[in-house]
Amino acid sequence: MSLFGELESRGFIKQMTHEEEIKKIIDKDNVVFYIGYDPTADSLTVGHFVTLMFMSHMQKHGHKPIVLVGGGTVMVGDPTGKTDMRKMLSKEVINENVEKIKGQISKFIDFSNDKAVLVNNAEWLLNLNYIEFLRDIGVNFSVNNMLRAECFKQRLEKGLSFLEFNYMIMQSYDFLVLNQKYNCMMQLGGDDQWSNMIGGMDLIRRKTGKQVYALTCNLLLTSDGKKMGKTENGAIWLDKEKTPIYDFYQYWRNIDDKDVEKTLKMLTFVPLDEIENLCSVEGEEINKAKEVLAFEVTKIIHGEEEALKCRDASRALFSKDGNLDNAPKYEVLKSEIRSSLLDILVSKKIFPSKSEGRRLITQGGVSLNEEKITDGNFILTEEAFNDKKAIIKKGKKNFYVLTLE
Repeated sequence: MSLFGELESRGFIKQMTHEEEIKKIIDKDNVVFYIGYDPTADSLTVGHFVTLMFMSHMQKHGHKPIVLVGGGTVMVGDPTGKTDMRKMLSKEVINENVEKIKGQISKFIDFSNDKAVLVNNAEWLLNLNYIEFLRDIGVNFSVNNMLRAECFKQRLEKGLSFLEFNYMIMQSYDFLVLNQKYNCMMQLGGDDQWSNMIGGMDLIRRKTGKQVYALTCNLLLTSDGKKMGKTENGAIWLDKEKTPIYDFYQYWRNIDDKDVEKTLKMLTFVPLDEIENLCSVEGEEINKAKEVLAFEVTKIIHGEEEALKCRDASRALFSKDGNLDNAPKYEVLKSEIRSSLLDILVSKKIFPSKSEGRRLITQGGVSLNEEKITDGNFILTEEAFNDKKAIIKKGKKNFYVLTLE
């Protein structure tokens, strides 16, 4: 199967500017392309996973990625998909975020022997002369066309700052710089970036006469159209300090049946025929596909050793077939005993808030050692610990081990 055929079969391809030319380039040529990531936090999230995998597939077939970290554009903020202006970050925080994100991207992309390039657009954006930039670059943009762009439409109703209005021009300028410096001929990205990508392509045509290309991939959405990677505790992060590895594994292990096949195709390297076999089942048998998904995704982000530990712990908690030593553990001090179970679980961040925890308990969604707890004031005692361990079940599929210290 050709690379374009595989990308299409895996569900990556959404929109492109020149279909026949792009198919030829992807399947027969070696092209320099780029994808950008603004360092709005000190970690990427599950939402970035698709483009990281998209980029990895491209590199494995001989294309050269430029990973653009937006140390400059993040100071303005992309209004795409946002109802409010992004929080302004200091230069110090931005620099810290850039360094952490670089490490995460290296798990997907091989930067050895000039196989890929990582650049920061702060290099050319932060020292621009404003008047010169307006005369040289800004003159190429029609305000009327920009206002029709999808990335601005919903914000126009609530208010769009002039600061954010510049974002499209800055991202377009990134493409021009990368084209001139690295002969970058294609920009890839999530489909929400389509308007910005078209802006860059048009700018290069106006300034240089060159033909470049834009190709977007589908966003990671659930079967009901919601963005994947959101839980009651917030976003699912790629950083283990922000989302513990076991919680990361369990997120994929507990995914909706309808989303398993799509997610296996987009977020793993499992062969397509194997995915088809895994997902051609009904009922409880789909759990095998979910386990493969959770294992493969965790292996990519956190390594095979951690993925094996998570799989073993998950099997132990779900079917008693495994080793509880690898289950997620939370220490409970003897001084904490006689406190309410609710307070203890909130302090361990098993519940995101006291109100959320109380709601789940009173609705029968919490068990202690397989016994349902429905009293929000239930007191945890030392008798609940068998061999200094107590098993908490939250909802249908989330297990935690409390250890008495």
